[in-house]
Amino acid sequence: MIESKHIEALRQLLGGKGLLTAPADMAGYETGARYDKGRAAFVARPASTAETSAVVAYCVKNGIALVPQSGNTGLVSGSTPDVTGSQGILSLDRLATPFDLDQVNRTVSAGAGLCLSDVNRRLEQAGLFFPIDLGADPRLGGMIATNTGGSRFLRYGDVRRNVLGLTVVLADEAGTVLDLSSGLRKNNTGVDWKQLFIGTSGAFGIVTECVLNLEPLPRQTATAFLVPSSTDRVPDLLVAMEDALGSYLSAFEGMSRNAVSAALAHVPALRNPFQGGLVPDFVILAEISRTSPPRAGEQPLDEVLEEVLSAIWEGEDAPLADAFVGPPHEMWALRHALSEGVKHSGRLIAFDLSFRRGDIMRFLDHMKAGMPEQFYGVTICDFGHIGDGGVHFNLVVPTDDPRLANPGFEAALREWVFKVAVEDFGGSYSAEHAIGRKNQVFYDRYTPDEIRRLAAGLKAITSPGPLGSVTF
Repeated sequence: MIESKHIEALRQLLGGKGLLTAPADMAGYETGARYDKGRAAFVARPASTAETSAVVAYCVKNGIALVPQSGNTGLVSGSTPDVTGSQGILSLDRLATPFDLDQVNRTVSAGAGLCLSDVNRRLEQAGLFFPIDLGADPRLGGMIATNTGGSRFLRYGDVRRNVLGLTVVLADEAGTVLDLSSGLRKNNTGVDWKQLFIGTSGAFGIVTECVLNLEPLPRQTATAFLVPSSTDRVPDLLVAMEDALGSYLSAFEGMSRNAVSAALAHVPALRNPFQGGLVPDFVILAEISRTSPPRAGEQPLDEVLEEVLSAIWEGEDAPLADAFVGPPHEMWALRHALSEGVKHSGRLIAFDLSFRRGDIMRFLDHMKAGMPEQFYGVTICDFGHIGDGGVHFNLVVPTDDPRLANPGFEAALREWVFKVAVEDFGGSYSAEHAIGRKNQVFYDRYTPDEIRRLAAGLKAITSPGPLGSVTF
């Protein structure tokens, strides 16, 4: 779909390693993390901001659409091309520089193509980390474009809270480079322009470098599995833990029996920690942590956690039915295995939802009661970040279910879930996965006209060229 003269021009800009056109070389970039697959005209792999600017400028001048792609770990078809073969992929995977640590400022200037695991591995020797905890291993540019949150949002916030500066290439005929790379934490001298590019799915510009806030690595950690006395007491349990533990509380993760059972079945190396192997209907992974080293005479964190849980359990009308403290690495291994376990349980139809914290369990109870009547044979395997109101609402359909052959079946499921979540419970249809092609129809439906006009105007000003998979 792209004329050969354009392919050759891009090759001249990027060199042999920087442009892929062979189907076998492009296959991994065309296939998403969850079922979506498109067809790319080419894959451009710039190795610097200057090369990114040159490629973007050429494509905009010649009307060639680009889809920015970071780690390709997204779940809403936001980083893969459509099936027309007319879009090029602009991959960040070679944008691995700079990596400049400022230990006094507790910041790092980093290339947007660096993976989260690589960044934290390099920071570990300095006793620091970028505090976004995820099951996947995305690249920084994609984390910024989707404003990821993760399991420790409760303590550290999302990506937006931890980005201090950006370098961005705009999709205009000049491939304009915006240097917004300040390492300042306080700078109220006008519009905070970097916010335009965080959480907007790469449609307003391509992040090539970033300045990130860093946090001290926890030096003491304790974890426990909590079994609430009932699902409607989960908010009370959360508030009790926050009241007793303050900033020590760093995670409060909810896991349903179906999700935990799927993980245990898929990963034989996991130890079933529950008495008699019976997984509770709903269990919470709670974590507390300190960044200071242990001091003589200081109460160990596992004892702190046991003391707090005992006080909650012994209280009148306790929201806690059972609890046990255990090794953090084992407890987090189970939590991080949930996604893969659920994915291998059947055909997965996944939702990334958020609610006010007091509404999340009411929503889950409502859906579990209504699912058998609405869609028999569909299993709910939910888990998520109860501390910030987020839930990965996963629906698993047996792979041999004949309804899967009908595209209208999944569409009807999505319509029902989003209607209940957004219209009945006032939630968000995308807590931290951004928009992408899968959620475009719901963006169009649920975004007020005034906001859509503003967003479209900003897109026209920043990146008028065809950029990204989302129409603002």
